[in-house]
Amino acid sequence: MPAATTRVLPATDTLPPAESLLPEGFTPAARRALAKADPTLGALMKQVGPFRMKVASLQSPFVGLAESIVYQQLTGKAAATIFGRVCERVGTGKRFTPEAVLAQSVESLREAGLSGSKTAALRDLAAKALEGEVPTLARAKRMSDAALVEHLTKVRGIGQWTVEMLLIFRLGRPDVLPVDDYGIRKGFLRTYGLSELPRPKELLAHGERWRPWRTVASWYLWRSLELPKP
Repeated sequence: MPAATTRVLPATDTLPPAESLLPEGFTPAARRALAKADPTLGALMKQVGPFRMKVASLQSPFVGLAESIVYQQLTGKAAATIFGRVCERVGTGKRFTPEAVLAQSVESLREAGLSGSKTAALRDLAAKALEGEVPTLARAKRMSDAALVEHLTKVRGIGQWTVEMLLIFRLGRPDVLPVDDYGIRKGFLRTYGLSELPRPKELLAHGERWRPWRTVASWYLWRSLELPKP
């Protein structure tokens, strides 16, 4: 999957009902409706098997985005090591706050292993959180996908892709389609037998038939890359 992008595309502007949040919200009836709307996707779903997406716990959008900043363009192991060093300085759990981040000097964060750009992004995230641009978890749950994208992409180093990953894998939002994601585009190419990667606008247009379960379609497109090549 690629790093964050700053190009903002349309996102869902209504708040999904709690009973639709993933993975529990995706029922057999919803699966049948999605397969009926797109038989090709339905065939992929049958080949891949049950929907097994996991939603990781989220203490707060601030902590989730801070971790995303550290993890950008790094392998999981290296990023985990650096994030651990940052937490040693800032604090863990409820102690990982915007105030605690800003209390650390730039030199201290750099010594933890952060690059100059990531240090600046992390400090900007903390400042934006104190300004109210980064919502609390309770507030984030009351905000639409589009509103969260609008607020969070104001943070330095946070693009729409990063927010989309937060929406999908931390908040369980059911109708997110990250059209700039290389894995999504590659999976679409393989599933639909294209000769070249679809453009984001083409993918967005095709994905209209997947509403309100575009996250589910995205998950299956990612899984398609794990299947034997046709």
